[in-house]
Amino acid sequence: MSHLTAWPVFLPLITGFFLILAHMGGIRLQRTISFLATLGLIALSFALISASQTVDYHVYLLGNWAAPFGIVLVLDKLSALMVTITSLLAVGALWYAMTTKIDEKGSHFHILFQLQLFGLNGAFLTGDVFNLFVFFEVLLLASYGLLLHGNGRLRTKAGLHYVVINLIGSTLFLFAVGALYGILGTLNMADMAAKIAVAPPEDLGLIAAAGLLLLVVFGVKAAMFPLYLWMPRAYANTSAPVAALFAIMTKVGIYAIIRVHGTIFGDEAGELAHFYVPWVLGLGLVTLLFAAFGVMAARGLREQVAYLVLASVATLLIGVGLNSPEALSATLYYLIHSTLIAGGMFLLADVILRGRGEYEDRFESASSMPDAIMIGSVFMFGAIAMTGMPPLSGFFGKVLILSAALDSAWFAWIVSVTLVAGLLMILSMARSGSLIFYKTRPQGKDTSGSVMGEQLNCMAFIAVIALFATSPVLVLFAHPITAFTDVTAMQLFNSTHYIQAVLSTEAVATTATVVEIKP
Repeated sequence: MSHLTAWPVFLPLITGFFLILAHMGGIRLQRTISFLATLGLIALSFALISASQTVDYHVYLLGNWAAPFGIVLVLDKLSALMVTITSLLAVGALWYAMTTKIDEKGSHFHILFQLQLFGLNGAFLTGDVFNLFVFFEVLLLASYGLLLHGNGRLRTKAGLHYVVINLIGSTLFLFAVGALYGILGTLNMADMAAKIAVAPPEDLGLIAAAGLLLLVVFGVKAAMFPLYLWMPRAYANTSAPVAALFAIMTKVGIYAIIRVHGTIFGDEAGELAHFYVPWVLGLGLVTLLFAAFGVMAARGLREQVAYLVLASVATLLIGVGLNSPEALSATLYYLIHSTLIAGGMFLLADVILRGRGEYEDRFESASSMPDAIMIGSVFMFGAIAMTGMPPLSGFFGKVLILSAALDSAWFAWIVSVTLVAGLLMILSMARSGSLIFYKTRPQGKDTSGSVMGEQLNCMAFIAVIALFATSPVLVLFAHPITAFTDVTAMQLFNSTHYIQAVLSTEAVATTATVVEIKP
């Protein structure tokens, strides 16, 4: 059990090596290894949740070097939650890729998939800013390959924009990390927080500038205004299982803001305590408005779902910007909902695309697709969940965030923007559903002579149903889930315990055996 914290990082990495060796064995062997490993990751994630309930912090010293000199992995309730969400989403996306044979359309899909999980879990568990950068680069390198998997002109064009903007973000990340290291002499988050608390006044300006530069970097990852323009096109033009897995990618940026800024610029940071919060809240409100306009202006369902993901990111930014335990708890609840439902919506958009033949997911009148009643019913469920209408979990998450905003000076702006954006998105999704499922031509061939698409792949559709099923589960078990997010939020706001746990963990003592060799 002492190595449990490290296994969510090691398991996908080891699986990736095995998949390289299994490449000659064919796609069936690769699928078996990859899927079993991802199921194993779910079991590990629930074990992490259980472990985080018994002990507040599990600090794992890689190389048995104590912080701040060695690399540390830190398991707490937030990191355990993020690993769990990632593993659940990954199983759904991988199942869809296998059952639709999307994984056969290019080389090394399963290797890249596992390396993506390696980077994601490493980012969620690391306690060091530089290694956060390293894991960011790993997951980005894997995402470049996954984004372009299957080729295509639009996919390549969107991938180029995605690569360029993320390379710029990585460069800025290095600048920020270098500035902080030059001032503080450390990149361990706990040690940075301790040193910022006693930093001389003449260094505070440069520390704040580096902190804002980090916020820009995390804003690129989270697709925060005005750094979001790469996201809708990239997500809309990649394959469905990759887009579904990418639903967690923007949440990495949100997580990094909560973890890095919340730790090193927490209550103990003196004049710099929570200085970033107004930026997060203000930009979150602007992002939500632009996301709603994007949902209205989208010309296809996949693009519309991408803007809905952007809207969920904006809602999370608002929750983080409120900067209270109640708001953070509500944000975490909404994060679970938005990530899993968004993954399901990307998969559903692909189901609709396949059923509409040449019309794909464009908002144009076409012949009724096969199994339109079933698919349309599931679409209605997903639209209600994504736009935050009652009685599903999106509604509860937004109500919790708005309730936490009651005492905020920004309350009028938050309520106004949230309600207006929500109304625009509801109307847009209603129009989309009407165009796709109601304003249809007789089944068979339309006036242009194009034949309709594929029959519903029931095995693949299981992934959509499974991800959507998390919404009623979040409602039915709202009390224990919100109790967990409440405790998690309180733990995050008490960063002193995190700092003490990391810096006080000592290396494991080892005994050397001396063997005397006689001549």
